[in-house]
Amino acid sequence: MSLALFWVEELPVGDLFTLDGPEGRHAADVQRLRVGERLLLGDGAGATAECVVLTVSKGELGVRLEQRLFTPAPDPRLIVVQGLPKGDRAELAVQAMTEVGVDEIVPWQASRSITHWKAERAQKSLEKWRSVAREAAKQSRRAWFPTVSELATTARVTPTFVLHEEADIALSTVPLPAGDITLVVGPEGGIDSNEVLDFADRGAVPVRLGPNVLRTSTAGVAALSVLSARLGRW
Repeated sequence: MSLALFWVEELPVGDLFTLDGPEGRHAADVQRLRVGERLLLGDGAGATAECVVLTVSKGELGVRLEQRLFTPAPDPRLIVVQGLPKGDRAELAVQAMTEVGVDEIVPWQASRSITHWKAERAQKSLEKWRSVAREAAKQSRRAWFPTVSELATTARVTPTFVLHEEADIALSTVPLPAGDITLVVGPEGGIDSNEVLDFADRGAVPVRLGPNVLRTSTAGVAALSVLSARLGRW
């Protein structure tokens, strides 16, 4: 069984460290780690350290760092431009895409999005997406946090591929470019034909996953799985 991972702002320089705050409370009071057990510390930017628990008290652990590792950033990066889903489907999409390895998520205000981020709600929603991504990355033992970018409009998006049910080319067979891959996933109402044309004018290739129409909360996950296999990540 893999070791539990706990996030820190940065790994300590020395070998001894006190894990406190929310992560320390979770480790000591929820997971109830004990002296002699092992865990991972990570900074979300590639650096991790395997540690052994030396002391346990309420809400914190004293640990000794025994092995430091660094995982290079994924190359190419996988970026998903996610049309704003409604309700809890947004959190499901962010969580699942993080677990399968997305490197950046861009919330997108598509013309057919039922949900709209405005003013104060926009910032709260963005922070929620970031929190969900952080927790999913921790759960799946990722060395790198995925980035959750600011809300984008169609004019600000330059994708590589656009998932579209009427596309002729399958994502599993389309030639992959060199460099980062940006994939657009539409909202519940799909991607407007004008948006598809707009993206195509900027070089995007419409692609399909298969014969079935997937929900917006699962389409990105399926596409990332296909790309991860083709790129040798899996």
